[in-house]
Amino acid sequence: MLQSITITSEDILHQVKLSLRIPEIIEQIVSRQVILATAEEVGIKVETHELQQAADQMRLINKLNGADETWVWLEKRGMSLDDFEELVYYTVISGKLAAHLFVDKVEPYFFEHQLDYAGVVMYEVVLDDEDLAMELFYALQEDEMSFHDIAQQYIQDTELRRKGGYRGMVRRQELKPEVSAAVFAATPPQVLKPIVTAKGVHLVLVEEIIEPELDNKLRYQIISDLFAGWLKQQTATVEVVTNLKLNSQAV
Repeated sequence: MLQSITITSEDILHQVKLSLRIPEIIEQIVSRQVILATAEEVGIKVETHELQQAADQMRLINKLNGADETWVWLEKRGMSLDDFEELVYYTVISGKLAAHLFVDKVEPYFFEHQLDYAGVVMYEVVLDDEDLAMELFYALQEDEMSFHDIAQQYIQDTELRRKGGYRGMVRRQELKPEVSAAVFAATPPQVLKPIVTAKGVHLVLVEEIIEPELDNKLRYQIISDLFAGWLKQQTATVEVVTNLKLNSQAV
């Protein structure tokens, strides 16, 4: 049995290759370079207090309450303090670039696509058998069973079962089109006739339809969505040349 293992940079690169993540990592590298180059081009600057605020937020999210915990966290991830500062800088510059490019486009985009941001408070059970789903639907109609009873009996996921199939508030764009069409035509509270999709047969209880409201959370989401779309377009036009010997000998 092994008592200790020494891991080198070459080992890590080799494992990345075996995990089939090279294309994903290359895409992330290209995205970072595009963001940094564009931010410099448009003259975006990062202030010291912004870096401090972002660093504090990152430590809070990762529950790093002191210097010792921070050093352990960095060491476990093979990062230096300079790497951490670079990560913080990149986080701030990305956010500022996204706001610079799209903050003025949020309201027009929202009003053009506001139906996509409508929400529904719903409960859901996904079954494999359409006949069973219909049987349960009629049992609900006749008050022979409650939706909670069905969730307890037919949901495999422990947490979702404990919540009785409660999905919370779900945006229209997060639902499959066939589910979305039925859900947003409902008159809450209403149990929908079973809906068949590639995932299975959906038994849905619509509790409430939430009309879209352009609050700060949604503003941030729209900026993020627009920025992600812009970044995808930018990276698609970049010619990538790798300077690594990634290919092993032919098998």
